[in-house]
Amino acid sequence: MSVDVGERLRYVRQLHKLSQRELAKRAGVTNSTISLIESNQMNPSVGALKRILDGVPVGLAEFFSLEPAEPRRAFYSAEELVEIGKGAISYRQIGDSLIGRQLQILKERYEPGADTGRVPLTHDGEEGGIVIRGRLEVTVDDDRRILGPGDAYYFESRRPHRFRCVGPEVCEVVSACTPPTF
Repeated sequence: MSVDVGERLRYVRQLHKLSQRELAKRAGVTNSTISLIESNQMNPSVGALKRILDGVPVGLAEFFSLEPAEPRRAFYSAEELVEIGKGAISYRQIGDSLIGRQLQILKERYEPGADTGRVPLTHDGEEGGIVIRGRLEVTVDDDRRILGPGDAYYFESRRPHRFRCVGPEVCEVVSACTPPTF
């Protein structure tokens, strides 16, 4: 079995969220060296590869044992959304793993009276959503609004926030968060 060293190096570098320039700097080689290896225009010696991998850091054994992930799926049926919530609020996520993802998308369902809690939520990133059905009270900092179907919100998630279903009807929301921090 032949190993594509260039493809594997790109995979490992991206897995560790490093640019070619950053890896080159850490490894003490030129940016073009990393580029040439990843495009399979240069085949590094074992010693050179080890020095480059030390910049990640990843050992040679781990490098050769890693299997790049299968291509990511693009489509999901309604039944394939993954439930990550419990109780009166349902959070159904697109995809079962967010490793390496930059965006989290949820289909949220709030039973009447359901609330994310008296203590406001805060986390890194940004989030936004559109109310599909029902009425949702959204509080961001000290600003409180009741949103209905078609209304939307978008804010920096470091701002204290809270969600509550108001009225007798179930509330449904489609939301997104980046990075995936929920």
